[in-house]
Amino acid sequence: MAHYAFLNSDNIVINVIVGKDEGEDGIDWEQHYGDFTGQTCKRTSYNTFCGVHSKGGTPYRKNYAGMGYTYDAVRDAFIPPQPFPSWILDETSCNWNPPIPRPIEENKMFRWHEEHTSWLECSVECIYCSD
Repeated sequence: MAHYAFLNSDNIVINVIVGKDEGEDGIDWEQHYGDFTGQTCKRTSYNTFCGVHSKGGTPYRKNYAGMGYTYDAVRDAFIPPQPFPSWILDETSCNWNPPIPRPIEENKMFRWHEEHTSWLECSVECIYCSD
């Protein structure tokens, strides 16, 4: 079983389906699904995140394609939406990193505060607040 992402004209993922494995029945399924829908179609791996395959296989296009992800043809990678304007794209993993690493302290939670470009300690109640 394989997964395939369909792209709009801006290379944004607009749909992901389960399909046949590439080469199954001697058919290029990326091409087949793309021709059938009239959209660009790219295979994606459910087990790939940040350029690593979770089951030890070969990573495929850096990240599993999700709705709203961008396909970058130069990197041959799916890149998630940028969570905050200050976050930086990691060229190796094709994922976004904060400009300051998240603090790791036992029994404490932190959330990113874009206005201050810093991590703020919060309680369980505040992780849902907007400021």
